[in-house]
Amino acid sequence: MDHTPVQWAGLNHLALITDDMDTTTRFWHGVLGAPLVATIGNAQFRHYFFDVGHAATVAFFEYRGHQVNRFAKPAGVPDARAVQFDHVSLNLPDEAALLALRQRLLKEGCEVTEVIDHGLMQSIYFTDPNGIALEASWWANDPTGQGLAPDAARYSDPNPVPAVRELLAGGALSTLPTTRLIDAPTGDVYHIVHGQHVAP
Repeated sequence: MDHTPVQWAGLNHLALITDDMDTTTRFWHGVLGAPLVATIGNAQFRHYFFDVGHAATVAFFEYRGHQVNRFAKPAGVPDARAVQFDHVSLNLPDEAALLALRQRLLKEGCEVTEVIDHGLMQSIYFTDPNGIALEASWWANDPTGQGLAPDAARYSDPNPVPAVRELLAGGALSTLPTTRLIDAPTGDVYHIVHGQHVAP
């Protein structure tokens, strides 16, 4: 197992899907104030990037002529239709920024929760026009960049999975999973981006 630290530099982009890029752009750029910083597209496809700070973006795909089977679900609530995705949480620097965003959403007529105190972070929850559950958070007790600390309050699961028990006991994992590449969809996306649509 390679113990060389990975030089993470934050989120590059989170890729989501829309079937209404115009409304999506109006919400993310106009309501949320996340500047539209790049657009890619051709006759079949669009891919727009919205800056959420520190070189991180939220990016939307729109496949022209394809409707999204749209549904909305609250953040953190199980739903059989959302097996691999729950919600997006965008980071803010402090409580003042969180409260300012909440007021901005309310001013623009968007529903938003009160501030929820999660201990490590404080958050508000709202939804984008595509039904995507969004959270905005600031770290009240920032755990990032800290080493493992078995006695730290941030490890509060009373019955952690074996991997966590291994890490907290010895700082290392005994086994790692292997994965398989899902090549065809990725390859097709790049053909579509470059105007070389490949029939299935």
